[in-house]
Amino acid sequence: MDLKQIEIFTDGSSLGNPGPGGYGAIVSYKGIKKELSQGYRKTTNNRMEMMGAIAALSALKERCHVILYTDSQYLADGIMKGWALGWRKRGWVKSNKEKALNVDLWSKLLDLLEYHNVEFRWLRGHAGHIENERCDKLAKQAAVSPGLLADAGYEESIGKSV
Repeated sequence: MDLKQIEIFTDGSSLGNPGPGGYGAIVSYKGIKKELSQGYRKTTNNRMEMMGAIAALSALKERCHVILYTDSQYLADGIMKGWALGWRKRGWVKSNKEKALNVDLWSKLLDLLEYHNVEFRWLRGHAGHIENERCDKLAKQAAVSPGLLADAGYEESIGKSV
């Protein structure tokens, strides 16, 4: 069975890092584009970068071949260099024996990557790439929108460290 060929563009933003944040994503199939975005009351930039990818992949209704573009080195390197897989194999412990961050999101993302065939492509942010610029705008708008959601994974991790 041939998989549908999908392009996904994502970006995340956090105003204050941590602070209010949001993600923006564009899912493109045969020239048809769907925009996704959501804002959160307190989160980090890295979490929003990851949530954009998770939301876009989760929106796909069937298994697909995806090229996912991100300007987040954290997200791209975490997958393309195998860091997240290594952390999971070691019980979410990094090679330096420190606890991995954002385990809830890495776990969701890795599960999605086991289902979809995804190629990650890093691109330089704020370099005039039309879809990346649009995702940046969506993420920033989401971060200042009314009715921000709780980023439960972030807020729970802060509660445990206090």
